[in-house]
Amino acid sequence: MKKNDLLTLTADGLGADLEGVCRADGMAVFVPGMLPGETARVRIVKVQSRFAFGRMEGKPLTASPARKTPDCAAYPRCGGCTGRHMTYETTLEAKRQQVQECFRRIGHIDIDVPPVLGMADPSHYRNKTALPVGGTVAEPVAGFFAPRSHDIIPIAQCPNAMPPANEICRRVLGWMKRFCVEPYVEETHTGLVRHIVVRVNRKGEAMAVLVINGSEIPHEGELVASLKAAGAVSVILNENRERTNVIMGRHFRTLYGCDTLTDELCGLRFEISPAAFFQVNPAQTEVLYQTALDFAELTGDERLCDVYCGAGTITLMMARHCREALGIEIVPQAIENAKENAVRNGIGNVNFRCGAAEALLPKLVAEGLRPDVIVIDPPRKGVEPAVIDAIAQAAPKRVVYVSCNVATQARDAALFVEKGYRVQKVQSVDMFCWTSGVENVMVLAKL
Repeated sequence: MKKNDLLTLTADGLGADLEGVCRADGMAVFVPGMLPGETARVRIVKVQSRFAFGRMEGKPLTASPARKTPDCAAYPRCGGCTGRHMTYETTLEAKRQQVQECFRRIGHIDIDVPPVLGMADPSHYRNKTALPVGGTVAEPVAGFFAPRSHDIIPIAQCPNAMPPANEICRRVLGWMKRFCVEPYVEETHTGLVRHIVVRVNRKGEAMAVLVINGSEIPHEGELVASLKAAGAVSVILNENRERTNVIMGRHFRTLYGCDTLTDELCGLRFEISPAAFFQVNPAQTEVLYQTALDFAELTGDERLCDVYCGAGTITLMMARHCREALGIEIVPQAIENAKENAVRNGIGNVNFRCGAAEALLPKLVAEGLRPDVIVIDPPRKGVEPAVIDAIAQAAPKRVVYVSCNVATQARDAALFVEKGYRVQKVQSVDMFCWTSGVENVMVLAKL
């Protein structure tokens, strides 16, 4: 097999990014857009030592019953989704199989993975939309980057965005066109408007953030008036003059409304700043956190420790069901937000400590910290070995592990098993519909 070969292949599964997996010459060939059971003409575009990548030429010769017409004009050119050509149920089953395979292949753990908890209506679920801006002064555009590039695919109506995000983006572009405001040009580091970031709460109120390569915008009054009419309760300028892929800079200026957006999650009230982390799918976040709470099996008398606690969303929710809770987080601003959120919600049985988990948790355990339950919700890279060692030394009766990367979670599960824990059960939650991403909750019990 070599590049540009044209082969007739049949897919027998889905890969980690919901691409079709075919077999040829003893190796896997990954083909975006193909579904299991389909046969298609495939052009080989890249060959590695153990696998290859292909591109489907035209439509499948035989179509799967799971195939559907994508409901987004930008799909699949936009890099936001990978599964809009298949039924929602097919994406959920692919994610379930992905979790099972990771635990078997990486963690060497055979465990029953129940059906993924999906949404009744998997549309308009994202409360945050961040669109890079490009195009020309005459025709500015906003959209998402094409896969593996910085080419902007214009998006008029993202079906994942909560209203009124699409309308706010449309109005920003209209204001730019009307007043000849220059879009940012990455190659030359010129132009003004870099990104449009919209956050929406469950009431439908929006915070609109305009990221600019400067400190001022022309005709800001006209922009504010237009966005207010579309449902914005806050309009904020963010200054980012750096040559960087990071969306936001450090300096913010509120043009209208409040500096934060108020939202509710699991019966708790949170104030969200423009740069703060907040789960993007509020409905499924409640499902995820309720699953974690159920796995913790709290009776009201436990001491709980939440490692990688962020702004304290899980800590505060679980604090209502235990004797006392401690949150650990490395980001100082997140710790301050967590403390404010505790006061705002009248929760007094919590404490928050700022520090790197791999340094602070071993120190606290050495000083005598012995939680009954430990919750961990690490970044995609998973849990540091020093954290696993400290948890094993503390010997909680249960460890609840929330993960956005099941591969590293399965790896860490094997390390916990070596430390005397058993994987009791797992439950996956579909937080990012129509993509390959899945959140997985695992509970480990002390043997």
